[in-house]
Amino acid sequence: MEFRPILSSLRRHKTAAALIVLEVALTCAIVCNAIFLIGQRVERMQMPSGVAENELLRIQAISARTRGGGRAMIEEDLAALRAVPGVTHAAASTQLPFGNSSNNSGVRLSADQTSSTLNAAVYSGSEDLVETLGVRLVAGRDFAPDEYLDMEALENDSNLGIPAAILNRTMAERLFPGEDAVGKVFYSWGEAPIRVVGVVDELIRPNNFGIGQYSMVFPVRYNDTGVNYLVRTEPGRRAEVLAAGLEALKRIDPNRVVANADLVSDLREKFFAQDRAMAWLLVVVIAALLVVTALGIVGLASFWVQQRNKQIGIRRALGATRGQILRYFQTENFLLAGIGIVLGMLLAYGLNQLLMSRYEIPRLPLSYLPVGAIALWLLGQIAVFWPARRAAAVPPAVATRSA
Repeated sequence: MEFRPILSSLRRHKTAAALIVLEVALTCAIVCNAIFLIGQRVERMQMPSGVAENELLRIQAISARTRGGGRAMIEEDLAALRAVPGVTHAAASTQLPFGNSSNNSGVRLSADQTSSTLNAAVYSGSEDLVETLGVRLVAGRDFAPDEYLDMEALENDSNLGIPAAILNRTMAERLFPGEDAVGKVFYSWGEAPIRVVGVVDELIRPNNFGIGQYSMVFPVRYNDTGVNYLVRTEPGRRAEVLAAGLEALKRIDPNRVVANADLVSDLREKFFAQDRAMAWLLVVVIAALLVVTALGIVGLASFWVQQRNKQIGIRRALGATRGQILRYFQTENFLLAGIGIVLGMLLAYGLNQLLMSRYEIPRLPLSYLPVGAIALWLLGQIAVFWPARRAAAVPPAVATRSA
């Protein structure tokens, strides 16, 4: 295929060719960045929590009873929940994955350190919390029974420190790179050192992922009546246990108010609802842009076929086959799309720089550019195929008489 006739024809239709090039360039730039943003949202939605999501449920039932400062009531509630058929573990917790709570604390490596090394989410609660969450210990051990403290005791005795902590792997590696974190100490609440007794593979921060996936568990019981009850069940029995658990708590106190009762997997769905909606919106934008670009290519190619009837007829009369006419228009479109894609790649990079300066998104990987280029080239070839096929089907005699 000689390119000279194609380039000569494009020079005679500069405006139309420039419009197609510009349309392809803008589509390429937007599509590359949109696909990248979709990938970011999907990756965020799929991040592991480290807990047994498909076995966990949460009940938050507020009661006016305050026997024993709340601790007696919480222990009675937990005993009732553990007695429900299908329950394997139950514990009280200050927060839970995807719960949108914000119990965080700065962490220091020495008592005299003036600024925090990192900021970590703090999970604390009653005995059996680690087993209830279903996190996987990769080093060390769970808390011992004598390591649990009441929050009231910590508040009333400034010399009393937290005796132990369990960190997630990300936090342990950040604090003690290349070392075994078990047995090491750090500082967070007060001036007393906190000893690491265990490391779990993963434990997601409940919110604000941007400040690092650092989480730790303290053996501190909160005896507040609005605490979350986390219940771990046998597989497939969460809905049944949730209903039975609410009934069990109502039997203890018929006047309690149920603030929340849901499955942890449903909490994930709600937590990422906005990310999911944004991803689908970007999919719609990409689809709309591709359709508009395809229609533009089809419209221009159809117009050029109509304008070139005489040229096509002459070429057919001189022996050009239908396949050669078809390849002519496809090559022409390939050149236009190629110019547009090169410009689009530059625009995609510029658009990504703009988004980086205004929003907290990473740099666009270069691997997304060839993906967008291939998609636009394929779209162009598909869009031009039908007008090109019509051109190839024009009889030489009819084309000549139409001059």
